[in-house]
Amino acid sequence: MRPIPWLMRKNDLTSREFLREKGMKATALRRQVLELFFEKQEPLSHSEILKDLASSGRKADRVTLYRVLSAFSDAEIVHEVQGVDGVVRFCMHKISLDGCRGNHPHFHCRKCGRMICLHDQALPRVEVPKGAVVESKQFLILGLCPQCGGEAVDGVIRE
Repeated sequence: MRPIPWLMRKNDLTSREFLREKGMKATALRRQVLELFFEKQEPLSHSEILKDLASSGRKADRVTLYRVLSAFSDAEIVHEVQGVDGVVRFCMHKISLDGCRGNHPHFHCRKCGRMICLHDQALPRVEVPKGAVVESKQFLILGLCPQCGGEAVDGVIRE
């Protein structure tokens, strides 16, 4: 098994070693899903993952995949981002940012539905009422991605 280039940390860990480091069993499906996240490097929905696995000859049932994604979320390998289309996508944490829990904005293309992590940008600071407990944060930017032919005019993307 070859090391995953995007990981490039601690002696170039393989997907099996990475999962074991996170205290997880390295099942075939977990390794396949993890490698898919490394390959795509963008947030993926449950149905997109199923489709990608099927197109490459790998099979998974819906319930088992939900369990894998839930386990990845619990192990802080991914976080969930809900788009304006109501679809939840799973975003791989940037490995070099230990403890990343979605502390970055996401761009959501309103035409193709693709979501892109903006890892290098911080979320704006927001004051919540005294005594409130923040359980999650999400900042979503809407527009057209470069592949959908959006042209920027004065900072606004137009079709």
